[in-house]
Amino acid sequence: MTYRKAVRPALAGVTLVVEPGEFVFLIGASGSGKSTLMRSLLREVPTAGGNLTVNGFDLTRMPARRTVALRRTVGSVFQDFRLLPDRSAAGNIAFALAALGKSRAVATAVVPQVLALVGLADKADRLPHELSGGEQQRVAIARALVNRPALLIADEPTGNLDPVTSAEIMGLLDRIHRSGTTVLVATHDRVSVDGMRRRVIEVTDGRVVRDQSNGMYA
Repeated sequence: MTYRKAVRPALAGVTLVVEPGEFVFLIGASGSGKSTLMRSLLREVPTAGGNLTVNGFDLTRMPARRTVALRRTVGSVFQDFRLLPDRSAAGNIAFALAALGKSRAVATAVVPQVLALVGLADKADRLPHELSGGEQQRVAIARALVNRPALLIADEPTGNLDPVTSAEIMGLLDRIHRSGTTVLVATHDRVSVDGMRRRVIEVTDGRVVRDQSNGMYA
C-alpha cells in the first residue's frame, strides 16, 4: 500500500495483516506514518497502488458511497477526545447513534450499557468540561463502541493523560479486546507497550521496520 503526500510517499511498501481478535500496538516517532495509516483504514486519505482491505471492504476499489458502511464497522478514538461540548456524556453517545440512523429507543437501551462498560454509569449527565481527561476519553471509547464494531482503532488515546489514567485507559482497551473486538492502538506510551507485551508494529519514514509478537517499545 502506498499513500502519496507532497514529494515523497507518507506510507510506502507497507505489508501487514491484522487478524480478527488481535490487539496490536503501532509505534514510531512523530511523522513516521502512524496516523496516516490509521486514517487510511477509515478512508480519510487515499491510497495509490497496492491493496487495502478492512473488515471485508476493498478500500482501493470500492466506490465512495460505501465509505459510510465501512465506517460503521470501525470504531475510532483520538487523542483530543472530539466530544461535543454542549452535550452530556450520554448525549454525545446518543448523537453518534443518531448519526448511524438508530432510533431513540435504541439509544435509550444502548447508551446506559456502554457507559457502564467504561465505568461511567453515574456520570451520564455530566458535560465534557465537568469530566476529567480520563473520563472524557472513556466517553469517547463508549461512543466508538455503540455500533459494536469489529475493529477499534485508537490514535494516541493516552497522549493527553497522566500515567495512572493512561494505564486505566489501556486496561479498558484490553478488556474490550478480550470481549472479541480487534484493537489497533497507535501510541508513544512506552510503559503500556512494555507492560502489556502484545504484537508491536514499528513504522519509520513510512515503512514497517519491525513486526514482533509479544513485543516491547524499544
